[in-house]
Amino acid sequence: MINQFRKLNPINLVFLLAYTFFLRIAIFHETHDKLNFDFLEPFARLLININLDDAFTPYTNIFIAALLVYVQALIFNRVVNNHNLLAKPSFLPGLMFITGTSLFMPFMILSPALLCNFLLIWIIDKFLKLGKSANAITTVFDIGMIIGVGTLIYFPFMAMLLMIFLALLLFRSFNWREWVAGLIGFITVFFFLAVFYYWKDNLSSFYQIWKPLGNKFPSVFKINYNDYLVLIPVTVIIILASLQLRENFFRSFISTRKSFQLLFFMFIVSAASFYLKPDFRTWHFLLCVPPGSVLLAYYFSNAKKRWFYETLFVLFVLSIQYFLFV
Repeated sequence: MINQFRKLNPINLVFLLAYTFFLRIAIFHETHDKLNFDFLEPFARLLININLDDAFTPYTNIFIAALLVYVQALIFNRVVNNHNLLAKPSFLPGLMFITGTSLFMPFMILSPALLCNFLLIWIIDKFLKLGKSANAITTVFDIGMIIGVGTLIYFPFMAMLLMIFLALLLFRSFNWREWVAGLIGFITVFFFLAVFYYWKDNLSSFYQIWKPLGNKFPSVFKINYNDYLVLIPVTVIIILASLQLRENFFRSFISTRKSFQLLFFMFIVSAASFYLKPDFRTWHFLLCVPPGSVLLAYYFSNAKKRWFYETLFVLFVLSIQYFLFV
């Protein structure tokens, strides 16, 4: 299967679509009384009052989520190939993206984090272009605005502001205008929101938006480890990919090295940002899928022993299906 997706064959578009729904057999098989879809953060509903909480039946919800994941996988695949992050262009990034978004049941329904992944993929593309731009002020400003829009959908997305500074450190020599541009882009979105709150004579509520920023990072976690056993094969593949990346690190182009460093930090920031939402759900970690998928794809793109990597991937998929059904 991996060998098939190592090729840029158009038939893989059909295989990816079939694979997307294959991994969702378990959630289609279950009965669902109700699946809520919070389209926006409560503080943004004053600006855009669209109620989609009960707009879809459970199966429609899951079906639309699957189609969105498929579209995201194709866009993500194109971004990774355009920036030459792997040995050669392939459909492996899309394959790994779909696999990553199928690890847990909550990943398979409509959620704010799922919508934000469109913005995250867009941001990744813009970040990877920073080193190729003579003047990056406009690009950084755009990234700030995209993060602002993402924050309206899902508040922890604001943590991506840190990635602007990390990306500038990696790809650009210091220019204070570029560092300020991202913040101005972000503030622009919330400036208009503040004006709207003021217009509605509700400015005191606007200040409440920022309360989660004062949350302390939790020191105690309540984790049911049985729910996360599916991450064992993911961890194995990531370790193998890291070893392979280290072996090839200094043989790679400097831009490729920096790109992987950026994606590593993005993975960490995405995972850690859960503390900005006291009532966060498992689907929050969908934000880790795009950067994590590149590393998984890197392993399968560079692995040599076919019997081993094909067997490893089959066991990976079977473990996902097993833990979804049990």
